[in-house]
Amino acid sequence: MIDYVLSPPATPTVAMAGEQGRFPVRRVFCVGRNYAAHAREMGKDPDREPPFFFTKPADAVVDSGATIPYPPETSNLHYEIELIVAIGREGFDVSREAALDLVFGYGVGIDLTRRDLQFEARDKGRPWDWGKAFDQSAPIAPLHRVPNGQHLAKGRIWLAVNGTVKQDADLTELIWPVPDIISILSRSMVLKPGDLIMTGTPAGVGAIVAGDKVTGGIDGLSGIDITIGQPAGKRSHAA
Repeated sequence: MIDYVLSPPATPTVAMAGEQGRFPVRRVFCVGRNYAAHAREMGKDPDREPPFFFTKPADAVVDSGATIPYPPETSNLHYEIELIVAIGREGFDVSREAALDLVFGYGVGIDLTRRDLQFEARDKGRPWDWGKAFDQSAPIAPLHRVPNGQHLAKGRIWLAVNGTVKQDADLTELIWPVPDIISILSRSMVLKPGDLIMTGTPAGVGAIVAGDKVTGGIDGLSGIDITIGQPAGKRSHAA
């Protein structure tokens, strides 16, 4: 038995649709600019760029229905609706044809982004971590197991702010579909059960402020809703 010098942190988890059990989260991978229209609105050419990845910490995951405090050090918080892929089997250097064998299920998530910090880092040639990998930046709706081998390849994906639709697209518009994403990602590291992949967002991203209600969905999956709360109060240093 391991003798820890501190109490080990709890394992982050995601709810399951229609089940008591929860999905344990190991890592969160994110695909950048994976819809052509969104790549263009970010000033990039989608026809020339291979997929690239960034990460969020596992404990950035928060359940649908949460009130998420407006994060610190930003004045330009953005929403990005995404298809979530949950990995249930280990795989390394997996072919595109075998990639879907690793998939446990799918869900709906929102990649919250401190856009001003992301752009500042981008313009200085620095990593995106401070713009993407902050507390509660990955709200995720309950996951659905893959039903009878029927994987998601098409279907409406949308997001609304205070009832007004801001993003509205179809999964067929992914530049790199799920099998490609898994195959390419698995060339760099071993994918393992508990890994999540956020597969990119359609065009229409924009700012949200405290008090905003954000909802979204993908055909056939549980929808997501979050509320942006007031900024957390300043905390004193620990004694």
